[in-house]
Amino acid sequence: MNSPPVKIFFLALLAATVCHAQSSGTVPKPPWVKPAPPKAASAQDDSTFKVDVKLVNVFVTVTDEHGAPVANLNKDNFQIFEDERLQKIAVFDKESELPLSIVLDIDTSLSTRKDLPLELNSARRFAHAILRPVDGLSLYGFSETVDQVVPFTSDLKLVDRGIQSLHPGAATAMYDAIYLSSEALEPQQGRKVMVVITDGGDTVSKIDYREAVRAAQQAEAIVYSIIVVPIEASAGRDTGGEHALMQLSEDTGGKYYYATSIPQLDQAFRSISDELRTQYLLAYYPERRLADSDFRRIEVKLAGLSDSSEYKSRHRTGYYTSKLH
Repeated sequence: MNSPPVKIFFLALLAATVCHAQSSGTVPKPPWVKPAPPKAASAQDDSTFKVDVKLVNVFVTVTDEHGAPVANLNKDNFQIFEDERLQKIAVFDKESELPLSIVLDIDTSLSTRKDLPLELNSARRFAHAILRPVDGLSLYGFSETVDQVVPFTSDLKLVDRGIQSLHPGAATAMYDAIYLSSEALEPQQGRKVMVVITDGGDTVSKIDYREAVRAAQQAEAIVYSIIVVPIEASAGRDTGGEHALMQLSEDTGGKYYYATSIPQLDQAFRSISDELRTQYLLAYYPERRLADSDFRRIEVKLAGLSDSSEYKSRHRTGYYTSKLH
């Protein structure tokens, strides 16, 4: 048995330790209690309990039987499916006020030399009609090479100077232009739009069609294709390239236009402007699913409309869960 002086000393020491611990915000365990074993690495805890669910944004264009945009729908008029499974719409908005990031890709190859000045004037009119202070437009010219002539800006004077600086080249690297434009669009916020003005030919691209499509889908870009077809040049048309652009526009929720004259080119630009002012945003958190493919297919259906059979919706057909590179 401990003697009284030793016991008193021990109790005093313990009391002092407790008081110090309380003042520092921690209370120690008594000396006879073994400390708890250290926890496993926090990274393991994070991988077990932390779930990174990405919000999927789907921009939808709805048109009536005449092809005119429909702008008066609400959340209840939409149903969204991923791989045929109904999803809960977490965000719904009408997107006329959301900033636009637009890439304007202009084909300056030899085959477009005759009509290029008129095409550039039409592109300039489009830029002046669509750009607001909150928006940004980046200009690319492509022939045998792809050049970003103007980075994203809302300064129309810079855009005008960039358009004026474009000059004809030789060959056509269309898929390279789509790929590089998609890379530029990917980090942008808000709606991301690509407008490609070309005759549809591709002769020197290092990127193939499938890589270009995946890059555009990964960037969440809405691609509008304006296929310029000179009336007298039917023998030299690249119908394969035209169909590739048509499919790319469909897969990304955009649209394609044929233009055989400057009035038709201007009309295509006006139609694009009208659509961009009347889009809807549907966003959802996808259910966690295990699948072999990293591509998730999206479908949007219209509901609660007596005349919905006359309406058509366009949107991107899906998204990838992994990066291209």
